[in-house]
Amino acid sequence: MPCVELQGISNFICRDVNLKIEKGEFLVLLGPNGAGKTTMLNIIAGLVEYEGSVLFDGFSIDAVPSHLRRIGYIFQDLALFPHLDVNANIAFGLRAQKKNVLEIEERVKEMSRLVRIENLAHRYPLDLSGGERQRVAIARALAPYPQALLLDEPFNSLDYGTSKYLRMELNRLQRKLGITTIYVTHNQKEAEELGDRIAVIYNGEIAQVGTPEEVFFDPQSEQVSEFIGSPNILRCEYCRQLGNGLAQIKSKDLTIVVPDDGSEIKKIAILPRDIYMSMNEPPGPHINRYTGTIIEMTPSLNITWIRLQVGGHILAAEQPTERVEELGLQVGDKVYIILRLRWIRILSAGGNRINLD
Repeated sequence: MPCVELQGISNFICRDVNLKIEKGEFLVLLGPNGAGKTTMLNIIAGLVEYEGSVLFDGFSIDAVPSHLRRIGYIFQDLALFPHLDVNANIAFGLRAQKKNVLEIEERVKEMSRLVRIENLAHRYPLDLSGGERQRVAIARALAPYPQALLLDEPFNSLDYGTSKYLRMELNRLQRKLGITTIYVTHNQKEAEELGDRIAVIYNGEIAQVGTPEEVFFDPQSEQVSEFIGSPNILRCEYCRQLGNGLAQIKSKDLTIVVPDDGSEIKKIAILPRDIYMSMNEPPGPHINRYTGTIIEMTPSLNITWIRLQVGGHILAAEQPTERVEELGLQVGDKVYIILRLRWIRILSAGGNRINLD
């Protein structure tokens, strides 16, 4: 599988993009809608005009037409052929390559086994669930032996459970095949879960490239910090394992229960939007529940930014402005907060990230 490199890429959206995706790497292009993520995929696939150069293993493919670039592309709408059954959809690219009938049959069977859809062979796309159509699209993209796999928000239209399961399946397939993969999303949790590295795209430019830990725990620009939500980063001073995938850490005078994989925990992070606030003490177990004092409020039309003194920490929270007005929150008010376990991100000494999404 090739190393894919973009050198000085520019067009109607992208501006002097330089990016290198290593052999067999799973790189996620992360950014808001309209940032240029899909355009970058289309440039690699040769579907749009551009200035600059796309290289595979150091050799330019700029003069290679799109159908000869040997790229598997899964579009956001999947683009399955409604008049072809599952087997025929998977075989389409192989027939275009003029493979012989026996080779096509064997490859279709192999791909069907790989993505676990052998029982769907003669069904048509309209008769499939959303998750089943996604599997067919993956099998069709992989069947013609592509050098690289491009995916444009493929799980966007699926429910949470199906999307989560298919992300795990995609991760399994990518590791098994070792194919160089570039995946577009605006969903941070998808990016963290899938990517060996993340390239944050903002206004057609690369704002930051790094591991999920580097991007989330150390954003390098205001744009990146703003996009991921300016997380509260708390340093872990003491850690005690509780069992059952949980640990208890101490950060200054706060004791916090967090997810645990057995590694030494260095830092935790929680986004301002994930901090629950209430004027009244909420019911339930007293886990990750604290009192704080509002020390600053910055309202806007939809969201109010709130700075809280919680023990020895200053935490940033955000609340819908409508809710702030309903509660009558003011500077100096005492409030109850909850740091929900499932929203806490972990940076361990080994560089692993953990969450309970």
